[in-house]
Amino acid sequence: MKIQIDQARLTGELQTLAKFTDAEPVSDGTSVTRVVFSPDDLRARAWLKKLAAAEGFEIHDDAVGNIFIRWTGTEPHLPAVATGSHIDAIPHAGMYDGTVGVLGGLEAMRALKRSGLRPRRSIELVMFTSEEPTRFGIGCLGSRLISGTLDPLRADAMQDKDEATLAAVRTAAGFSGPLSSVRLPADHYHAWLELHIEQGPLLEREGTPIGIVTSIAAPAGYRFTITGFGGHAGALLMPDRKDALCAAAELILSVEKHTLATGTIDTVATVGTCDVHPGAVNSVPSRVVLQLDIRDTDPARRESVMQSVRHDCEQLRQRRNVTITEELVNADAPAQSSPHIVQLLETLCTEQGIQYKKMVSRAYHDSLFMACIAPIAMIFIPCRNGVSHRPDEYAAPGDTTLGVHLLASVLAKLALE
Repeated sequence: MKIQIDQARLTGELQTLAKFTDAEPVSDGTSVTRVVFSPDDLRARAWLKKLAAAEGFEIHDDAVGNIFIRWTGTEPHLPAVATGSHIDAIPHAGMYDGTVGVLGGLEAMRALKRSGLRPRRSIELVMFTSEEPTRFGIGCLGSRLISGTLDPLRADAMQDKDEATLAAVRTAAGFSGPLSSVRLPADHYHAWLELHIEQGPLLEREGTPIGIVTSIAAPAGYRFTITGFGGHAGALLMPDRKDALCAAAELILSVEKHTLATGTIDTVATVGTCDVHPGAVNSVPSRVVLQLDIRDTDPARRESVMQSVRHDCEQLRQRRNVTITEELVNADAPAQSSPHIVQLLETLCTEQGIQYKKMVSRAYHDSLFMACIAPIAMIFIPCRNGVSHRPDEYAAPGDTTLGVHLLASVLAKLALE
């Protein structure tokens, strides 16, 4: 069996998908904004289905809009082997995050079909709904529902910035039915693989073309609301102030300080949003809402950082005379890759003369939640300067092709088990 990846076709399809965007063109790359259930997202979905239909693959959607593209095996009753990722993109992102795993997965299936393989197990490509948290404030919406780690009623009640619920938005997009129907049983998949750009600098820095992910860091999200006392910027005297933004600034620095104090690169924390009320240059801020993203391969270490931050919050409350409330948005467990799939990937790399690096994924992906219902692994390819979520995000066609070839090779092995 000879696997040949059509590099020109794959590159062209990545470029075509990038045209489904709500972002204005930029000079430093390809700017992509494709928010879930937006007109561009729905057009991109239809285009993907058209590509799959041209190959004769079976296609269906679930109630939240996850797309399943299946090549039926000779023993279709067996649990399938699956791969996939997402195509939604945060505002002003790039054209490779997630899309390499979707279009690369499709090309891997096409290449195996061209090779004459007759898979024993069905091979399925999954395009997940809303891996990015842009619209509804929580990432990996589709895979959380598939894995049963998100309550369907809570999910349907989530709102976007216009206060439209997920229930209303998905129904308007053509995806109806109870969200409880999205969950898949634990034996639905024999194995799960995701191809993705690294979104970090290590592979490029070391000149290594392939990363084999051994574990995925555990993310947690928190919302802090700091309430003080506002007033006129000229009339409210400094000794009388309870400036919520000043307190928020100290809280942000507390997060940074305690994260660095762990002494490991596996702990990362980011305060990515800061909503200031009333938001006027001549008004003392009376309320600030911060959103914190903290990740670690060790949940206990992650929690120790939060305990230190909470201690500092208590001091801030007393010293600045403000109130600080904390809300847990999500807290997920880390995922471990299947030793069997990792070993298969290592063996294939050795046989094909491919240099590889076993590594941790510090960004989280849909695979984190697929690990709840299937043995998983991920394949990373380099991205230029480690850049992602920006228009200058870039993966070289040769690296993408190599990653798809490895993906196809391991899918073939697993589909014959």
